[in-house]
Amino acid sequence: MRTISVSVVVGNPKANSRTLEVAKTLAECLLVPGTYDMSVIDLAEHAGDIFDQTAASVNEAVARVAGSDLAIFAAPTYKAAYTGLLKAFLDRYPSDGLSGVTAIPLLTGADLGHSLAPSATLTPLLTELGAVVPGRGFYFVTSQMDSMRDIVQRAAEVYVRNMGQVARLLPVLADQEQA
Repeated sequence: MRTISVSVVVGNPKANSRTLEVAKTLAECLLVPGTYDMSVIDLAEHAGDIFDQTAASVNEAVARVAGSDLAIFAAPTYKAAYTGLLKAFLDRYPSDGLSGVTAIPLLTGADLGHSLAPSATLTPLLTELGAVVPGRGFYFVTSQMDSMRDIVQRAAEVYVRNMGQVARLLPVLADQEQA
């Protein structure tokens, strides 16, 4: 069985944040242990180099994410959108630079006031970059950290169901392509 590559990219200016914890948990809930290799890119650790186009560590992270099968892009909600740190990282990709990557947008916030932000702000950017987004963006309210695993598990089940629905179409689409 082939293992898939997973990248978790977190644009929280604070390293080792709750947003990072939620994003890693989502990856773990989506996939069966032993079937994936996960890279975690905590952009707080690269903040000083994010605008340096020659920074090897950032360029390596950009290439790693572009080569991933699945990427989770996470950030806290700032002004009803994602952080500038995540935007600066994503700006390094050309149009279709994430082609071939299945991407899940995830934002965290203090309350449900910005719950549409992942779908309204981050999803359009990821699709512009060529990624496939298998459903609505995931918004997690940080006051629910005590119930995080259950909430994240339910979200993962929706993404798995959505991806399964698309996978069921493949045999028919492949037949049409060959005709």
